[in-house]
Amino acid sequence: MDIQHRLNDEATQAFVADHRADDVRLLAFMADKHPDVDMSWALQQIAGWQMARRKLPSWAAVEGMVYPPHLSMEQCSSEQTAKMKTTFPSSTDDGLLIDLTGGFGVDFSFMAQYFKRAVYVERQEDLCAIARHNFHLLGLHQAEVVCGDGVEYLHQMQEHASVIYLDPARRNEHGGKTYAISDCTPDVVALREELLKKADFIVVKLSPMLDWREAVRQLPAQYTEVRIVSTGGECKELLLILSDKMKVPLRLVCINDEELFSIDNLQLTIYNFGPQQENVNSSSGKRPCGPSGQLLIVNDYLYEPNASIMKAGCFAELCERFGVKAIAENSHLFVSPDFIENFPGRKFQIFSISTMNKKSLRQTLQGIDRANISVRNFLLSADQLRQRLHLKDGGDTYIFGTTTCEGDHILLVCKKIK
Repeated sequence: MDIQHRLNDEATQAFVADHRADDVRLLAFMADKHPDVDMSWALQQIAGWQMARRKLPSWAAVEGMVYPPHLSMEQCSSEQTAKMKTTFPSSTDDGLLIDLTGGFGVDFSFMAQYFKRAVYVERQEDLCAIARHNFHLLGLHQAEVVCGDGVEYLHQMQEHASVIYLDPARRNEHGGKTYAISDCTPDVVALREELLKKADFIVVKLSPMLDWREAVRQLPAQYTEVRIVSTGGECKELLLILSDKMKVPLRLVCINDEELFSIDNLQLTIYNFGPQQENVNSSSGKRPCGPSGQLLIVNDYLYEPNASIMKAGCFAELCERFGVKAIAENSHLFVSPDFIENFPGRKFQIFSISTMNKKSLRQTLQGIDRANISVRNFLLSADQLRQRLHLKDGGDTYIFGTTTCEGDHILLVCKKIK
C-alpha cells in the first residue's frame, strides 16, 4: 500500500475532508460524480474516522491518521480497553515489548509508550504500512514494524523480552467466530513454554465468552493474573498475564469502567466456586428469602454486580467483602439494609415487593405506566414480563423479576441510586 501516494492525492483528500461527517452509504452513490476521487479509499477513511471518533478519540483528533478496512476497525480494541493494558506487575520502563499479532496496532500503541523498545509484528503488508505511518504521527519513535509471521518471529527471537503480547485471531478459515484457545491463531497453548522462556511476562487477550477458569487451566504458569475488562456494562475482554519469573498465587481483577474489584492470593479451590455459590451469610448460615422469610423487605437496598464480576462469578467473595446477601442461589442480585456507596455495580432502593398474583401486581403497580425491566433467574424474559405488566419502557422506576430461595417468583420495584 502506497500510503504517501494516496495522502498526496489532493482530490481524494479534499473529498474526505469535505464529507467526513456524512453518511458513508449515501456517499457511495457519488462515485460517478467524482471520477478523480479514489472513492474506495475515501470511504474507508471516512468510515474509519467516524468509528475512531467514538472508539479511539485521541487517534481521531490526530490529523493524517490512516484507517484500515472495516473488519480491522471492528476488531481492534477501544482506547479505554487499550489503556487497561498499560500496567504490569513489575516495572518495564526500560524493557522490550513485542506484539506478535499487531493488527491495527491500537493495543501496541498504548503499551509501547511505557517501553524503551517496542516491536510490532504483523503478516499483512497493508496493516504494516498503516502502522508505520500512524506510529510516526503518534510519536512512537521507539516502535519497530516487522512484516512477518508472529510465530516464526518468536522462534527466531534471541533477545529476551519484558513483555510479549498476543491477541490471537478468533475467526476460522471460513470467517466464523471461534472461542476455544486452541482454535485461535496462533495457538497460545502450544506456544506456552516457549513464550514463558522468552519473556518476563506474557499478556494474552482472549474472548470474553471464555470461562476464565478453563483459560487458567490451559495456560498454567507460576504467576497468573486474570483481568476481566468491561466497559459500558458489557464484558469486552479476558486478559491473562502469565510469568514463570515469579511465584505468586492467582490474582483476579475485575475492571468495569472506573470500578475495580480484585481478589489476591487465590488458591486452586477458586476453581470450585462459580455462580452457584454466591449465597451464604457466613455469620448465620441462612439464605435471604422473599417476603415469607422476612429477610427481603421494603427499603432494603438492592445491588446488581457489574459485568466483570458477573463474568468472574466471584459472588462469595463479594458477599463477604461488602456484607450483602444473595436473594437466591442463582439470582445474581444482592440485598442489604445498608447503603454501600462503593459497591461495584448498580445500586437501588426497594420501595415495593410483589408476587405474580394479579391482586398483588395491581396494588404494586398502581400509578406506574413505564419502567426499566430486568430479570434474573426468572420464569419470563424481560420482554415477556413487560407485556404481562402492560408497561412502557423507560422512566425512573426499575423492576427486577427474580426467584427467591424458597422458589417464589417476585418483582422488586426500585429506584436507582446515582
